[in-house]
Amino acid sequence: MNRVPLAERMRPQTLDEVVGQDAIIGDGKILTEIVRKAEPVNLIFWGPPGTGKTTLARILAREYQADFVELSAVTAKKADIEQVVERARVNWNLKTRTVLFVDEIHRFNKAQQDAFLPHVESGLIILIGATTENPSFEVISPLISRSRVVIVSALKKSDIVEVLKRAIKAEGAEKRVLDEAIDYIAELSAGDARSALGDLELSLSLAKKVDKKVVETAVGKKMPLYDKSGDYHYDNISAFIKSMRGSDIDATLYYLARMVQSGEDPKFIARRMVIFASEDIGLAASAALNLAVSCFQAIERVGMPEGGIILSHVAVVLAKAPKNRDTYNGWARAQALAEKSMGAPVPTWLRNAPTKLMKDLGFGEGQKWEAGFHLDKSYLPDEVKGQKIFGQPSNYNHNEK
Repeated sequence: MNRVPLAERMRPQTLDEVVGQDAIIGDGKILTEIVRKAEPVNLIFWGPPGTGKTTLARILAREYQADFVELSAVTAKKADIEQVVERARVNWNLKTRTVLFVDEIHRFNKAQQDAFLPHVESGLIILIGATTENPSFEVISPLISRSRVVIVSALKKSDIVEVLKRAIKAEGAEKRVLDEAIDYIAELSAGDARSALGDLELSLSLAKKVDKKVVETAVGKKMPLYDKSGDYHYDNISAFIKSMRGSDIDATLYYLARMVQSGEDPKFIARRMVIFASEDIGLAASAALNLAVSCFQAIERVGMPEGGIILSHVAVVLAKAPKNRDTYNGWARAQALAEKSMGAPVPTWLRNAPTKLMKDLGFGEGQKWEAGFHLDKSYLPDEVKGQKIFGQPSNYNHNEK
């Protein structure tokens, strides 16, 4: 029995063997050009799990003919970093490059990331980091400015199928694995090739003939790929809101279902719907705000899973509703103008006049607070008189899908 996991045995050894990264590999693409020019570059690979970030780092180190050192930011300590630097100095004297691959680089704190800077700047270390989180938020700016951020794309289902078929052929198991099993494993993988190969290996160990039922036994029900505090969380809620904004009901329900099935807090979703009702629907259908607030209250009282019905009901209404952002845009302009003119005095005629002296000074002059009351004066302070904050109301978007 081979003790090396199938995913490790199937790890690509060259860029040509890498599947699903056409945006960064190929003629004129960044990684191919870096290898062709033989000029190592500090890189940060950003992408979902199982897409080949570690594999790409190893391939580049091999192409550079460099010493490859791998650290996990989860377990690495200060002493580990110091050992890498010392090893790099020895390599430097031997005219050998050192590639340091830091997996989950976003887990390093600022001080740990700062420790690499002088050695990255001097060229002693060629740094390749890997992260599933947005490096703009998790990696210090000086390190990003000295590196190229490369997006490693999530693998499509067809890419996973290709990876699986390669592995089945390498194992000589073409007659053992049915197409339905390959398709099902690829579907369950959520774009994670490492996970897919692990599922295939386990399925092969359980039966001589692998069909969908065998895969179900081996894998069970997998939780969706979703991190409630990371990019997947923000990407899905962003897609949900933009789908409602674009009046795409199908997409609205799809992203809502993804969040709910992944265990997202339903009150978080409901809160965003309340904001959306005011921000994006606004004056076009003011009652939408009441409905969204009622949705939030209902979620608090009913809970899940029944709350999903309420969320879907209101989400569809918000998606179908006409859209208008006049009040949102007006509020933004009002805040900006107020910030610049906080010291501007309120016109005297708008101030209260509770004493005779204040009345004599013109406070509250000409006020007649009656229905339809309006004076042909500027209600704004002199410093901002004439400023148009709300603007001409736009036409409401009544498009429904």
